[in-house]
Amino acid sequence: MCFGLPLSLNWQKTALNISLMTKTTRAFGNTIHFGNTFHKEAFIRSVSSDVDFLSNRFPNYKIGANNVIIDLEEQPEVPSLKEIVAIETVQLVEQQQRLSVRDLTKRFENGLATAAKLSDESKWRGVPSLEKHVLLKKLRDLLEMLRGRVVGRNKNEVDRAISMVEALAVQLTQREGEIFLEKEEVRKLAILLKKASEDAQKMVEEEKANARMEIESARAAVRRIEQAIHEQEQMSGSMKKQDQEELMREVQEARRIKMLHQPSRVMDMEHELQALRLQLVEKTCYSIKLCKELEMNKRQRENKSQLYELEGIESLGSCLRVSSQVDSSTEISSCFIQWYRVQPEGSKKELIQGATKSVYAPEPFDVGQFLQVDIEFSDQRETLTTIGPIDPAAGLGSFVEALVRKPETEFNVVVLQMNGSDYPSNSIHVFHVGKLRLKLSKGRTAKAKEFYSSSMQLCGVRGGGNAAAQSLFWQAKKGLSFTIAFESARERNVAIMLARRYAFDCNVVLAGPGDRSHSGT
Repeated sequence: MCFGLPLSLNWQKTALNISLMTKTTRAFGNTIHFGNTFHKEAFIRSVSSDVDFLSNRFPNYKIGANNVIIDLEEQPEVPSLKEIVAIETVQLVEQQQRLSVRDLTKRFENGLATAAKLSDESKWRGVPSLEKHVLLKKLRDLLEMLRGRVVGRNKNEVDRAISMVEALAVQLTQREGEIFLEKEEVRKLAILLKKASEDAQKMVEEEKANARMEIESARAAVRRIEQAIHEQEQMSGSMKKQDQEELMREVQEARRIKMLHQPSRVMDMEHELQALRLQLVEKTCYSIKLCKELEMNKRQRENKSQLYELEGIESLGSCLRVSSQVDSSTEISSCFIQWYRVQPEGSKKELIQGATKSVYAPEPFDVGQFLQVDIEFSDQRETLTTIGPIDPAAGLGSFVEALVRKPETEFNVVVLQMNGSDYPSNSIHVFHVGKLRLKLSKGRTAKAKEFYSSSMQLCGVRGGGNAAAQSLFWQAKKGLSFTIAFESARERNVAIMLARRYAFDCNVVLAGPGDRSHSGT
């Protein structure tokens, strides 16, 4: 009998062979005499060693009375504990997100079911472990009993079987140690799962409370809206009734007037009223013109020795020019010229920095103020002042108010100078005036783009000939400035007024070099 078998054996067939050995020994026990010359080893049937081991685990069976092997029912297959715990852990991590009450309840129930399943599995897995130890002990007892009844080669085989059983017992002990560690890990994870289930239940309660609060707030909001709608309907109904009553009174009054007057008479009165309005406007313009002429004649009589005079219309969008009255006067180009703003009340002068040419184009800051120019030549000084304050351009304010509603306005311009040097190209650029920034671009390329700030400056060009009324100076930031020309003087003034309006909304005052802050444009 040979027991040179691997550690992973089929315990069912091994137990069967052992049973056969036991029966054989009992059958021939009366004829075997150890220590005598007469013994019947030949009559002892050896157990076959051709055994197939189909499994690497202990079989599930019991040994009943008379060494009868009783097969146990197969336990249902269940997933691995690690797989179940890993799945539940992922689901618990997902609970960190906001879940509905139904989802939280469902996951809570699943966690409890999984915990119960783990508990049941640990219970029925403990039974086979105990049976394996009992089986090994019985097997060893049988082998010890058989060892005492055989001699020679069979005894050696029994010894080898006993050593293998002991090795299997050691292996089983190691395996039980691993199972114990795994059970400890499962127990810890089960505790974590239970705690997570309790947290999930708390979250469910909190979500329910929050949902109740939101529902109550929504109901209160609905009640308030319904009350406001009801009040609005009542107010609109009363207003509608008042409007109907007023409309009825107006209709009745119109009918009364229609009955008193003929239609032709009313039409004649309307035409007469329109004609009177036109005459009043003409008379007002003529009166203003006469006042200016009287003022000019008065100054000429008082200053008969003046060598220079101001030419041009005293209004926004025009140019004022200093010209000589006599041929013997000094050439304008050789004189020192400085322009000032003079307030109508108080005669307070404000220096216009950079306005040192004989030509000056009024800008929006000059509207409502007098312009004064000092001319110094040959140790002499002569002062010229406009007859009246600078008049605004007709319709310019309403046009700017209409453009303010737009987020951005674009103007076609030509760049004359950049940082004080002549610009080499005369191509068309686009000047963007936006609510938050100014931008100068050519096609898709932005030459300058800056938000409104205290370092930005914007004003009309102070000098420069007849084109001064159509040009402005823009300092985007320190070290970057442009002189640009518009298609008309009206567009230049609109761009200045619009940019200053947007900048004022951003708590920034756009002015020229050396200008004091003005209240508006």
